[in-house]
Parts: sequence; C-alpha cells; structure tokens
Amino acid sequence: MLNRVIRLIIKEFLAVWRDPHSRVVLVLPPLIQLLVFSFAATHEVKNVTLGIYIEDHGRAARELAARFHAIPRTFSRVEHLNSPKAVQRAIDAQDVLAVVHIGPTFSKDLEAGKSTPVQVLLDGRKANAALVVQGYINRIVQDFAAEWSMDKGRFRTPRRQIMSSTVVPRMWFNPNLSPIWSSVPALVGILTNLVALLVTALSVARERELGTFEQLLVSPLRPMEILLGKAVPAVILGFSEGVLMITMLVFVFRLPFTGSLLILFVAMLLFLVAIVGIGLFISSLAKTQQQGFLGAFMYMVPAVLLSGFATPVENIPEWLRWVACLNPLQHMISISRTIFLEGPNATVAMNMMWPLAPIGLVTLTAAAWLFRKRME
Repeated sequence: MLNRVIRLIIKEFLAVWRDPHSRVVLVLPPLIQLLVFSFAATHEVKNVTLGIYIEDHGRAARELAARFHAIPRTFSRVEHLNSPKAVQRAIDAQDVLAVVHIGPTFSKDLEAGKSTPVQVLLDGRKANAALVVQGYINRIVQDFAAEWSMDKGRFRTPRRQIMSSTVVPRMWFNPNLSPIWSSVPALVGILTNLVALLVTALSVARERELGTFEQLLVSPLRPMEILLGKAVPAVILGFSEGVLMITMLVFVFRLPFTGSLLILFVAMLLFLVAIVGIGLFISSLAKTQQQGFLGAFMYMVPAVLLSGFATPVENIPEWLRWVACLNPLQHMISISRTIFLEGPNATVAMNMMWPLAPIGLVTLTAAAWLFRKRME
C-alpha cells in the first residue's frame, strides 16, 4: 500500500511541475500578493489632502494651522479654503478628505482662557479613513491646547482642578503600532491557504479533464489511497510555501519572531490538513479545472472576510460568529499573529490550535465520503 501511495504522490508532483500554468500559480501569485498585501493592506492612513478654513488670523490660529503643515507623511497636501462654499465644493468633489474649521474668535477665546471649539468636517463616503483622520486631528488639537496651556499659561484653571490624572498608554507586542506587524503575519495563513486549496481543488478535476481519472479507477489503488496520494503533495507544497513566507517576513520585512518555530509548524500542518479536506471536497464536485478554480474562489472570499484579517471577528454579528469559529483560516491567522508578536507558551498555543484538529477531521471525512460517492 505504501509503495503505491508514494508512487501516486510522485506522479502528483510531476503533474504539477510539468504544467507551466500550475508552476506559475504556485510560485508567482503568492509572492506578488505578499508584497502587495504587506504595503497596501494597512489601516494606516497616509498622504491625505486636508482642507483648512480659517476665519481668525490671530497668532493661536496660525500656530494651530502650522501643526498640520508639519506632518507631510499624513497630510501630504493642505489646502486653505476661504469660504463655506469652497469647503462644500472641496468635499463634494472629494478634493479633500477632511476640513478643519477655525472660528473667528479662536485666538481671542484662548487669550481670555475660554473654551473654544474647532470644527472638523469629514467625508463620510470614506468612513474608515475619515475616522482615522479624525483621530489624527483630535490628537493634534489636544496637543496644541496642552502646550498652549503649559507654555503660555492662557487658561485660568480653578485651584481644585489643578490635580488631574493622566493616561499613559503602553502598547504591548507592537510598541509603535506598526500596521505591517499586525497584517503581515496573517499572510502566512492566507497564502498557504491559497496554495493548498488550489492544488487540491484542481487535482481530481485535472484527472477528469485529461481523461486519466478512469485509469486511476481501474488501477490497484483503493479510494483512500487515491485520496491520500492527492492530499500529501498539497500539504507538502503548502508547507513549503509557508516556510518561504516565514523566511521572507523575518529576513526581508524584519518582523520580530518571538515564539516557537516548532509550534508554528505544527499549527501550519493542522491548518493545511483542514484546508486540503476542503479542497478535495471541491475537487470531487468539479468536473473541470475551471469549475475547481471557481469553487476555490467561492470558498476563499468568505473565508478571508470571516478570518479577522481585515476586521476583528468580534465585529461580526453573533449568529455569523459561529461560522467564523468553523473557519480554519481564522484560527491560523490568530495563531500566526500571536506566535510572531507575543511568543506564547505551549499551553496557550495548544488552546488556540486545537480546534484545527476536529475541523480537519470533519473536512477530510466529508471529502472521503464525497469521493467514494463520485466513484460509484
């Protein structure tokens, strides 16, 4: 039995290697996606065009406006608007993402020690970016107010309010809140998922399309041996792709790796077993490679959306969160981020990765059952 399975595994590797399209799909897209996702899939907002509408030409207003010019990485262009109509036109035409409106009595009120508001107008069509920019603007205005109060002594604070508490934030595991540190470790799960899923989703369909599936049926190979021969190459290829990704993250992107490499490899193997079961299930349904590819795409899109890569799983409605818990990609992304940045011990890592074992058992069992049914 072992000899027959090994020969089938070698045949699968040769079939993938001899097909130029398969070689390109396995090597080029994951590398391109790693580079694209690393720099494009970030929640950081940069190169924003900001509008400033100043009705006060006092010293305080000019100093506050200068603060926005001093951050070219965030606000690459600052436009000065001269009327409410100009503000409306700029936002309507999406020339600016936000407008800071400084009222006519801003400097006078600060000199008198009064509270004076600063209005911020945001383009709600870009809700996520607008909220991030609002946070940037709030921080700039608050820092300006604190420095004005400290250096110039312009606020008249009652004695009973002099003592106050201050929040000093300290970020664990990602001190600089780098979006690359948060998003790139998740790509280990997403890209290994892509490779293993495509290899298995196209394997049985390729045999049917080339007319060699009937030869497998009349060979001494039993259904479970055929299934094993199709699964092992996908696991090996996916694991090799994952090792390549981890190497690039550490040595090219300079991400810290604080955890255990052995624990990450074990989690990756369990994850690949679960994905291979899904891919073989899709491949058993498909009659052509095109159908297999479309089936893999139909699975991949909701799997990524429910994985916690772009948005936290906690933001998903409760009834849909149960579906996310059955998604192996969600567990792998959480494990990868934790091992890269936190370095958990074996107990914590085991509590995170154990759901992958029953998920893999269910997917492989379902694939084996469907494969047997399709062979009858």
